[in-house]
Amino acid sequence: MTRTYGEGCPIALSLDIVGERWALLVVRELRLGPRRYTDLQQALPGITPAVLSKRLKELEEYGVLRRRELQPPAAGRAYELTEWGAGLEPVFQALARWGVRSPVLPLTGEVSADSVMLGLRTFFDGDGGPREPWTASYEITLDRDVYRLRVEDGRLTELARGTAAAAPDVVVRTTKAAWQAVLDGEEPLADAVAAGRLTVTGDHDALRRLADAPRKIRPTPAPAG
Repeated sequence: MTRTYGEGCPIALSLDIVGERWALLVVRELRLGPRRYTDLQQALPGITPAVLSKRLKELEEYGVLRRRELQPPAAGRAYELTEWGAGLEPVFQALARWGVRSPVLPLTGEVSADSVMLGLRTFFDGDGGPREPWTASYEITLDRDVYRLRVEDGRLTELARGTAAAAPDVVVRTTKAAWQAVLDGEEPLADAVAAGRLTVTGDHDALRRLADAPRKIRPTPAPAG
């Protein structure tokens, strides 16, 4: 390690490993599976090639991620999390729930398509509504990124990149921004469909249930004065 807090505390050690700028965001973009270097560049437009290469090298040396060869037709080299690196999942979910309640800094700026879908998983609450739990499969395209999801008895059991293996119950095509606005409650699903910002084929009720599932608890604004 080139920089260290020099403490025996496991929190300090964790920060030695993933505390450098961009390190956790690189890991975030690998939570749904392997990605090529160019994919990471596109998902993290604010990072320079030099910093990205350095973070990948460091995280590989620490054992957080590894390189692998992709099989045809997606041939090439990619990066994926190790089993130990994937153990950061509860940390990401806790940070997201903590950060969304910030009383000081607003949630502004661009996010990656993976981040939008991972937010759905983090804040998913299939039991939060008045209706009975449901089961359905989904294929959601956000711009050029495709994801498959499955809900079983009101629980999100699968979220991964790529098309569904079998014909899904619901097929959605939209933009990252439009889907995030629906999930965040900024635009009703019906309005997005009516305006042509989102197209849906299949079970519309199952899509409404999915769109209603995230529960983000926002902070209560401090009283003026």
